[in-house]
Amino acid sequence: QVQLVESGGGLVQAGGSLRLSCAASGRTFSNNAMGWFRQAPGKEREFVAGISWGVGNTNYADSVKGRFTISRDNAKNTVYLQMNSLKPEDTAVYYCAASKDYYSDLRFGQHEYDYWGQGTQVTVSS
Repeated sequence: QVQLVESGGGLVQAGGSLRLSCAASGRTFSNNAMGWFRQAPGKEREFVAGISWGVGNTNYADSVKGRFTISRDNAKNTVYLQMNSLKPEDTAVYYCAASKDYYSDLRFGQHEYDYWGQGTQVTVSS
């Protein structure tokens, strides 16, 4: 059974940093695209960052570009989201997602991902 488990969320002041982790189990995702999404209260879930298989090409939402970095450790079957210069508007539940397609390139849409974690809360205070 495939599981994605996020960790690393919490409460941080504006300008601070957090690193989210997403540990996968049940299968290996080193050859699959993975991504991070977030959902703020009263808003729809939105794309944050994605990473492709292999060398790991990356893409980001404009709102986080230059502040967030997605990376992966294939030996640990884990993907990370380093979040710097956090703003109150980054407050949301953050979800990890993975594609079931091998050798999958960058993915942007929620419908392009097949597995989802349960989410981790990030709260940025002003």
